[in-house]
Amino acid sequence: MSHPSPGPIPFSSQGVYRCPVCRYGELSQMVMMEAFSCNFCDRIFTANFDRHQLQLADNAQPRSWYWNGRGWQGVQQQGSEFGWGLILLAIAFCLLPPTIVWLGAHLFPPLPGSRLAWLPDVWVGLTLAVHGAIVAGFAIEYYQFPVWLFLRAWWRSVLPPR
Repeated sequence: MSHPSPGPIPFSSQGVYRCPVCRYGELSQMVMMEAFSCNFCDRIFTANFDRHQLQLADNAQPRSWYWNGRGWQGVQQQGSEFGWGLILLAIAFCLLPPTIVWLGAHLFPPLPGSRLAWLPDVWVGLTLAVHGAIVAGFAIEYYQFPVWLFLRAWWRSVLPPR
């Protein structure tokens, strides 16, 4: 027997909603304030009930979400479009430096049998890893993905409650 799915939940000040940042905690209205807070990541939000929007209040970069009746949808900020030029620049930033290091290592190889003959290959790998981590860090910052909060929530779900 299948149960009908519940209809859309209206966005109101009395409701309790899943946090759009950490996706683990619950938002509830702060006492005597026109703001919401998350009980897990301690973020503070301001609400616009007419437009069904929530805005992150405690961050330098304004971030907004739209309530569609079932969950939060990210609102694209004006002037923050993520285009193909930026994607190509990130790919070039990740691949060009390791290619230069690899080319230098193969044009001027170490002496055969030397103690550090393995170093150019490790250097190429480290260059690729560091540049990839830099691009990943920028992507995490742009999308406001809370890595530590995600790991903390995952750790809580793995460990049994005491």
